[in-house]
Amino acid sequence: MSARTTVLLVDDHSVVREGYRRLLEVSGGITVVGEAACATEAYHMFCSLMPDVAVMDIALPGVSGIEALRRILTHEPKARVLMFSMYEDAIFARRALEAGAAGYLTKAAAPRVLVEAVASVACGRRFLSPDVAQTLALQPLSSQQGTHDLLSAREFEVLKLLADGCAPNEIAQQLGLNPKTVANHQSSIRQKLGAETGTQLLRAAIRLGLVPRI
Repeated sequence: MSARTTVLLVDDHSVVREGYRRLLEVSGGITVVGEAACATEAYHMFCSLMPDVAVMDIALPGVSGIEALRRILTHEPKARVLMFSMYEDAIFARRALEAGAAGYLTKAAAPRVLVEAVASVACGRRFLSPDVAQTLALQPLSSQQGTHDLLSAREFEVLKLLADGCAPNEIAQQLGLNPKTVANHQSSIRQKLGAETGTQLLRAAIRLGLVPRI
């Protein structure tokens, strides 16, 4: 690792990225070497720049930050990716950690916590912000844990894209899958969640936190 920790910022809002860039660089010892707004861009920039840490949002256009994380780790198994998201539900933190994230914190955390998290992850340590750690500790008490666990990682990603309004063929293209495979995933998701209609499927996605409540 270089004397200064290099960071790739991944968030679909340019104003948000600018704020994080200033926060990290003013702390000293951290240099933001690149910014990306979607999973595909994040993957290519990571492969090109090879930063010490990637700070990745989950809610990205198209495939999620967790899918981007998987792709990055396939290319570089030792990559250090810190998930930084608005999602406070335990399922997102757990899914990210299971996918290989080096840390997870929510955007509700104090600014100094992001700086601390980047420094910790850059040194090879796992980092969880206090609110996330508490949420994970209390997860067994959640009445919806069983529902979350019904879906595989791939089904969870397909459901996210369906909730975003993507057609099966588009989902197949984004995830690099055969359209028939996507159709099978969609059928399995409907069965597992007891969703017979598109409206019921959307409601399930909202309940699982994949779609913001308006």
